[in-house]
Amino acid sequence: MAFILIIASLVFLWIVSLCKVLLLPRIPFANHFTHNNGRAFRKRNALLVIAHPDDESMFFTPTINFLTSKGHNVQILCLSIGDADGKGNIRKQELFQACVALKVPMQQVKIVNHPDLQDGFGKVWSHNLLAKIIEEEITRCCIDMIITFDSHGVSGHCNHRDVHYGVCKLLHDTLQRDIEVWELVSTNILRKYSGPVDIWLSIFLAMLHTNGTMQCLVNEHSRRSVIAMAQHSSQWVWFRKLFVALSSYTYMNTLRKV
Repeated sequence: MAFILIIASLVFLWIVSLCKVLLLPRIPFANHFTHNNGRAFRKRNALLVIAHPDDESMFFTPTINFLTSKGHNVQILCLSIGDADGKGNIRKQELFQACVALKVPMQQVKIVNHPDLQDGFGKVWSHNLLAKIIEEEITRCCIDMIITFDSHGVSGHCNHRDVHYGVCKLLHDTLQRDIEVWELVSTNILRKYSGPVDIWLSIFLAMLHTNGTMQCLVNEHSRRSVIAMAQHSSQWVWFRKLFVALSSYTYMNTLRKV
């Protein structure tokens, strides 16, 4: 009997949390995330820097949906074609299709295929090279905001982590302009696979940072996340379908200012 009560309580909490996710975007929340240094609203040119095709759909859809729904320009820089299994050319096209589903125009998506930036565990990416490529994209697109992985890279993938350190290298050595950089906060495995339930803790932790250096962005179009990930048909296997359903990153993103 106790086991049934526990299961029923978890199901109830999941449903209540999902309703919170679906209803919360109607309430003004995190609007100052896109205000430049506290000043009045203006359209931002945001650059999402990822390692592989499908990173945008697996991890960053709440952020992408938030920015596009508010009328901001979103550029996506993917630093490899994801050719670890020899499907790089297929995965490039899948990324373009996913971005269309996410309302990001194809001309605002750039995919890099550099011999020194190949997908794979154990593949070390040069932080200097990453910083150079990212800086070129910043200049070309007049970027004033960068969003990328944190030092753990959500899944711990070495390519994700190298992208983070490439952005940090750029900030430390060469970046001279007033550009905000935000990193996607990695969570422990319980929070990562708690689905919408993590919204309560994510909002609470964001509220503790009254200076605005941490933001919780709730996915305004959760169904769009599934549609976008489904465009990556070469990767759309059962465990990734399960990941999209159970991952808290489908329902919200917690971003921390670097």
